[in-house]
Amino acid sequence: MRIIDFFDKGAALYPENIAFVDAAGQFSYREASRQTHSIASALHSNGFGKGSHVGILAPNSSITFVVLLGVYRAAAVWLPINPRNPAAVNADFMDRFDGKLLLYHSAYAAQAREIVAKVPTIRLAVCIDASSDFGASLPGWMREADDSFPSVDHSMEEVLSIFPTGGTTGPSKGVVISHRNIATSFANFYAHFNYHDNTRHLVVAPMTHSAGVLGCLHFARGGTNVIMATVDPGGILRAIQEQAITHLFVPPTLLYMMLVHPDVALYDYSSLQHFLIGAAPTSLEKLKQAVEVFGPVMSEAYGQSEAPSIITAKAPWDYLDDNGAVIESRLKSIGRPAVFNQVAIMGDEDEVIGAGEAGEIVIRGDLVTPGYYKNPSASAEVRKGGWHYTGDIGVMDEEGFVTIVDRKKDMIITGGFNVFPNEIEQLLCTHSAVQDCAVIGIPDEKWGERVLGVVQLKPKAQCQETELLNMIRQRLGSVKAPKNIEFRRDLPRSPNGKVLKTELRKAYWEGQSRGVS
Repeated sequence: MRIIDFFDKGAALYPENIAFVDAAGQFSYREASRQTHSIASALHSNGFGKGSHVGILAPNSSITFVVLLGVYRAAAVWLPINPRNPAAVNADFMDRFDGKLLLYHSAYAAQAREIVAKVPTIRLAVCIDASSDFGASLPGWMREADDSFPSVDHSMEEVLSIFPTGGTTGPSKGVVISHRNIATSFANFYAHFNYHDNTRHLVVAPMTHSAGVLGCLHFARGGTNVIMATVDPGGILRAIQEQAITHLFVPPTLLYMMLVHPDVALYDYSSLQHFLIGAAPTSLEKLKQAVEVFGPVMSEAYGQSEAPSIITAKAPWDYLDDNGAVIESRLKSIGRPAVFNQVAIMGDEDEVIGAGEAGEIVIRGDLVTPGYYKNPSASAEVRKGGWHYTGDIGVMDEEGFVTIVDRKKDMIITGGFNVFPNEIEQLLCTHSAVQDCAVIGIPDEKWGERVLGVVQLKPKAQCQETELLNMIRQRLGSVKAPKNIEFRRDLPRSPNGKVLKTELRKAYWEGQSRGVS
């Protein structure tokens, strides 16, 4: 089963259900299906058939989702372009990953022009939502297209998409994702979470990130994707009640903003079934608060582009005891290995290690992608002995629950001791004044590196540096305690909301031998 097959199942069984709704309007499954057939027909008749690399530059919207499904139906390869990136970054992405066609939203017409000017392989640009003096318009482009496009012969090993990695230390790599990878991801989600008839999924995070693919999980049972064009914590809280949302996904930083929003206690969240958190480690203290606010619906899926979205999974019933109380060790974890994956903890000598020991999280199975586009050396670096190495350090307990210690590259070595920032960040987030934080290593002549905490306080909150430092020393000892705390109004973030420790470190490591990778 491909994504388009899941959608066609929904269109056949629930044709009048609303598939997509946003501020501009809505599409039923029947209406959306007709459009996807026409888009696929137009793609093929204009020379962008099976295997063509098609970039989509657009905000979260119903028409974006419909166009993406048209690309899937045509068996073209989706290049997800994040509009929050600078145009130069997106042009580089299209250039290095052989983009041939750019489908763009009128809100990003200026960026589309810049991308096309810089990428010689792009043969055409099409505006998907309006008439435009740059390239073609979607209605005109589809004028001669058929509204019944025949299914394209396919293999599950063929490429669905090429996703960019973070690229925080240089040009991003392109993760090649096959239909089999996504089918395995879907199977894992269906095995661990509830996806029944009449679900209502709130699309908040960029569709170019996990939110786009997670929305497709609702197709087979005729679910609705309610799409927000902008990230607004208060708007999300309101939408959960007004739209009777059952499922949503947000990164931890957005969850933290929702928890401190002044209106958080005003709305009814009883419709929620799964409030999914992912993309970065989440503070245990914030998760506990979220359970109190939103109910026992907090769920987690840990994955990465190279093993899409769900290496491990944690549903509410995984961390609640028989009396409905939270089991904190399980809530803190990223869950157990998803049922269609093999997951282990690997030691420094590439040996699988036992329960309670820290090592690198590795995975093998059909979830693991073929590798990086035209980059065999980078692919080989993360694949050993049939395992994919995630770069995350974790511990698996005797029940199979995995807890992330930290990113391997973020480990700080100070005076010969290994310090994992995540442990300190978890503790900092327990303080009532702290909204978010990051802990990094900076140069030190005596110790090699010293630990620095960078803290964002909640609105109107106050806190002294000494208060936080004393708390950490008392709980974790002087070796792990930061030497200093910096307070900042906000933290640098990626387009997907992750805190960019690379940017925080850069000012301190410029000209130093260690670098900021």
